[in-house]
Amino acid sequence: MIDPGKAVKETPPEKPAPPKPGKLIGAAIFGLAFGYLLQKGGVAKYNVLLGALLLEDWTVAKIMLTAIVVGMVGVFTLHHFARVNLHLVPTRLGAQSVGGILFGVGFALIAYCPGTGAAALGQGSWDVLFGMAGLIIGSYLFAEMSGFLKRTVETWGEKGKVMLPDILRIPRGVFLPGFALLLLGILYALQAFTVR
Repeated sequence: MIDPGKAVKETPPEKPAPPKPGKLIGAAIFGLAFGYLLQKGGVAKYNVLLGALLLEDWTVAKIMLTAIVVGMVGVFTLHHFARVNLHLVPTRLGAQSVGGILFGVGFALIAYCPGTGAAALGQGSWDVLFGMAGLIIGSYLFAEMSGFLKRTVETWGEKGKVMLPDILRIPRGVFLPGFALLLLGILYALQAFTVR
């Protein structure tokens, strides 16, 4: 008997089509709007970012909570109506812990992350150039070590493609509204009980 898998003619994978000009223009507009809002929100300012690290200024936390709620509701609503696919990144506790620590150390040293650093550079904060240089050097070192990291750190604590509702064993339809309300409550408390 013929194995149906071998009898089916395989077509070579198609080369992805280059993005259409309209999509590129849309991406540029949204990118500029994002940078503008980061700058207007104050998260491209050294003193605001340093205040976040010292738990004295909650501007960054408020912006991030707002972005998480809007993004979560938007993405999962679009997914529910089959307008987008979810592309989950596997949870690897070791790699993500080491990466988080390195990110935190870099953030503490320079008080910028890549997004806020780009916005700060755009507003003329030249001190961020040291952070950008570190970002380029770090990216190069990561690329050079990627083979070693795949065999070691990236295998530590492999959990697969999971989400918080899966871990807590709560249906997404129940978890997402509840989690959004929790985050909105935290956002309200930060707005009501903190200065600036």
